[in-house]
Order: sequence, then C-alpha cells, then structure tokens
Amino acid sequence: MKPLTRAEEQVMKVLWQLDSGLLMEIVEAMPQPQPHKNTVATILKTLVDKKFVRIEPVGRYHRYHPAVSKHNYSKMSLVNVTKGYFEGSFSNVVSFMVDEKKLSVEDLELLLKQLKKK
Repeated sequence: MKPLTRAEEQVMKVLWQLDSGLLMEIVEAMPQPQPHKNTVATILKTLVDKKFVRIEPVGRYHRYHPAVSKHNYSKMSLVNVTKGYFEGSFSNVVSFMVDEKKLSVEDLELLLKQLKKK
C-alpha cells in the first residue's frame, strides 16, 4: 500500500467520515477553505488509481467509496513510521512518546491492563 500525500489523506478522511459520496458531497464536507471541485476530482482519480477508492456509477455521476479502511491505513502508517524512525521497535515509539510527555503514567498503566487482558 502506497503512502498518501497530505491532500489525498484529507480527501480520504472526509470519505471515511461520509462512508461514500458524490463529488460535490465530498467537496462540501471538506474543511474551509474548500478546494475547487476539479482539485478534489483529480485527487479522487489518483486515489482510485492507487486503489484506495472505488467507484460506483450512479447515472452520469460517480459515487466514491473507500476501498481501504481507516483502520488499515492507520496501521500501515504506524508500521511505516516505526520502521523508518524507530528501528522497527514499538517500544522505542512508546519511549519517545513518554520522553515527549505525550504519554502519561496513567496511559501506560491503561496499556498494561489492555495487554494483560489479551
């Protein structure tokens, strides 16, 4: 699975939120300032080519559906960041988050409880 550009991710986030949508529905759901519909159409074509989005013909229009779930994309992104910046070690990621004060002792205790349950 190829990584997405920032603009592609923004369109995917809207599509994941909508679950599916016509071009104008997607444009209207974009954050302000909304990009031009031609820009979104071009991004959607790229996402179809990358197999992140599938098309359902609806008369003269297309309804766009996510072909990759947000969960699967998030998982792939996290694995890529871990491989690229943390020598593939998730414990290095957790240590980094603790050092940066992005993960508290309470958060760590909650993680431990979840691990013990599994």
